[in-house]
Amino acid sequence: MKFRTGVLVGLVAALTAGCTLAGNDSASGPSTVTLVTHDSFAAPQQVLDAFQQQTGIKINVVKKGDAGALTNTLVLTKANPIGDAAFGVDSTFASRALSEGVFTPYTSPEADRGPQRYAVDSEHRLSAVDLGDVCLNIDTGWFAQHGVPAPATYDDLVKPQYKDLLVVENPATSSPGLAFLLGTVARYGEQNWQNYWTQLKANGMRADAGWEEAYGQDFSGSSGKGPRPIVVSYASSPAAEIGDDGKPRTKALLDTCYRQVEYAGVLAGSPNAANAQKVIDFLLSQQFQATVAENMYVYPAREGVALPASWTTAAPLPPNPASLPAATVQAGREQWISQWRSLLGQ
Repeated sequence: MKFRTGVLVGLVAALTAGCTLAGNDSASGPSTVTLVTHDSFAAPQQVLDAFQQQTGIKINVVKKGDAGALTNTLVLTKANPIGDAAFGVDSTFASRALSEGVFTPYTSPEADRGPQRYAVDSEHRLSAVDLGDVCLNIDTGWFAQHGVPAPATYDDLVKPQYKDLLVVENPATSSPGLAFLLGTVARYGEQNWQNYWTQLKANGMRADAGWEEAYGQDFSGSSGKGPRPIVVSYASSPAAEIGDDGKPRTKALLDTCYRQVEYAGVLAGSPNAANAQKVIDFLLSQQFQATVAENMYVYPAREGVALPASWTTAAPLPPNPASLPAATVQAGREQWISQWRSLLGQ
């Protein structure tokens, strides 16, 4: 989605006028910081250019798949880092990155504006940038047209009336798929979640490899016009499905959400750590945070950042999302994924 011109001009002006970021070194030419991200990273070029003008730092973005693939890459290359900073390791994978020593401690002066609420590490190796809560999404038009009451909870999905209507993502290969699995562990407990998935399988659930296939091809409420009206996606997804009447064609089921936070940090072993810290400051700044909703369809971690007006009704932030402690996720993640694969035959 294109960023609104008036807002963008204001952001650029704020950056070029100066903010809390460090001073300009551009007289001697730009210093490049390589930011390793997931594939969904997006920022207005004008805002990146304004940051470079003010600080003398050019951000070179290198994309490495989804959050899971990104984390794997960072772990495998930790002895010889492929960048200086990273963005996009989320709360489902953060414990792995931290236990592997991928990031180095850094406390940004911007962190106390809200990101500290989502801290997962006492050493401050990761700073929260945004929230992308994972929830079931439904195609409201499909249910209206077929005279079927829309589901609202996890329990609804195993009822006969929703047979063959759900598509999820494989938690072994998809970040939202893993978040949904963790949500069911949080909801039903470590002893009972497998029974729930057995019922989902018996009720015709489909499991795709990733979000792009599940949402873009199999979900009836997206542009792909697939056959299934229930999908695992994000609380913010309906904001991308607003029709000509100004109303969203889809709805997130807020009682099925699992909190997913995306983090950024300075990579351990980077020879350019000082400038990488300035990039972390930038990602937490008011100027960048004001762009994340309309460019990445996520909620800013910083307090006091206004959301697009349409999000009030189309994509409200879930009030009580489920979550699991990072230590619990770290201890159980690989076992749960293995059990899921055995259960589903994948």
